[in-house]
Amino acid sequence: QVHLVESGGGLVQPGGSLRLSCAASGSIFSIIRMGWYRQAPGKQRELVAAITSGGTTNYADSVKGRLTISGDIAKNTVYLQMNSLKPEDTAAYYCNVENPWRAYWGQGTQVTVSS
Repeated sequence: QVHLVESGGGLVQPGGSLRLSCAASGSIFSIIRMGWYRQAPGKQRELVAAITSGGTTNYADSVKGRLTISGDIAKNTVYLQMNSLKPEDTAAYYCNVENPWRAYWGQGTQVTVSS
């Protein structure tokens, strides 16, 4: 059984930084994409950033220039460096890893940006 475990969330002031990490407890074969999604109260879950096995990245327009995704497919890990955080970045952040057969989700880690 594979589990994705996120860490690194917390409370930070506007303008601050956090680094989220996600690691799989078991091996996931043939990964094609890893990503981070977020969901704020009363809103739909949205893609924040993703990286393919070939290294191509894409970001939500709202986070471009502030958040950076990186990953190590061999280690089944993915990271999200978050800088210049804003109150509107407050949400539960979920790790996602996909192979051709299914998608795996983490349990979520809360990020709160507030003074």
